[in-house]
Amino acid sequence: MRFEEFKNLVQLSKEDICRELLGENRERIKIKKEELAVKNLVKIFDAALSISNEKGFSAMSLRDLSAEAGLSMGALYSYISSKDELLDMLLQQGRKTIFRILMERIAHGSDPAEKLKVAIQTHLYLSEVMQPWFYFFYMETKNFRKEEHKKAIEAELFTENIFKDIIALGVSGGVFRPVNEELTSAIIKAMLQDWYLKRWKYERRNVSVEDYAGFLVEVLGSYLSA
Repeated sequence: MRFEEFKNLVQLSKEDICRELLGENRERIKIKKEELAVKNLVKIFDAALSISNEKGFSAMSLRDLSAEAGLSMGALYSYISSKDELLDMLLQQGRKTIFRILMERIAHGSDPAEKLKVAIQTHLYLSEVMQPWFYFFYMETKNFRKEEHKKAIEAELFTENIFKDIIALGVSGGVFRPVNEELTSAIIKAMLQDWYLKRWKYERRNVSVEDYAGFLVEVLGSYLSA
């Protein structure tokens, strides 16, 4: 699947993510008009991810966030009461969106080889559409409180287990040769992370996300082939 085709099919935008978040956090957010709330949530999240990816979430103050988002402190407090609340919303909504789309797309795979291909493409394409979120999750994990750090590690292992389960399915069905499923899934995750953490390296080489996805699928197909 081409990247543009994926974007048209999934129809995921910052507004969609914030609209879903608004629906699930109505008790926290005091603004009643949906369009206004969604518009300002996009501003808040864009600002939070931008500041965090530049100097770190822990170094960001709510006053920094207010200035970057172009909202008064009073307006900001209509959406969040603290940085902890903002972090909770960012993590929960980002992960939920990523996991939902990943699982929906994998379900379309007709066999283990196709499921693996779809999983790789979907993960990479999502990391393009949601690049600031992916970068934030990776870079900020080490700074999270103990409970949030635990959730971040669980989220990473959850993704690895998706690949592990697909590989195990292929091995048991004779589609893939016997391999160390845990180690293979960990290496797949590392290769996927390399794309959104070091995009500059691939941009210099004129490698598109479609090129990278195709290369990974080919390499893994050769390695796993029975």
